[in-house]
Amino acid sequence: MKTESLANGTLETWTPQEAADAFERDEIVLIDVRTPQEYSFERIEGALLAPMQAFQPAHMPGQSDKRIVFHCGSGARSKKVAEKYLAAGHDRVAHMEGGFGAWKEAGLSYTGTDMTSGAPKQMKNSG
Repeated sequence: MKTESLANGTLETWTPQEAADAFERDEIVLIDVRTPQEYSFERIEGALLAPMQAFQPAHMPGQSDKRIVFHCGSGARSKKVAEKYLAAGHDRVAHMEGGFGAWKEAGLSYTGTDMTSGAPKQMKNSG
């Protein structure tokens, strides 16, 4: 994990594998900031949805028990949301480097859409 000190707090940048490992151990809340359409097509199973366009830092869960890790498609939106979260008075938060694309590239499991039926389907890339 990389850390960056910003004016409002500390921004952590986690790799997809670091996020997956912590998520598996139930140590983090993974929050997807992509659009509902992106989320419905493919998503990390168990990640919460909080779209960037409607993001409200005050509505996020606390971090006393679990760290928040934001993610998006490429890492750009999640970094902006993390910065907005810090600007709202929080002292530390994380986002996932490379976003969902990097998650898939790493060969990690996710829920996609079966193109023959339109139904959700467990997927895993070869990485």
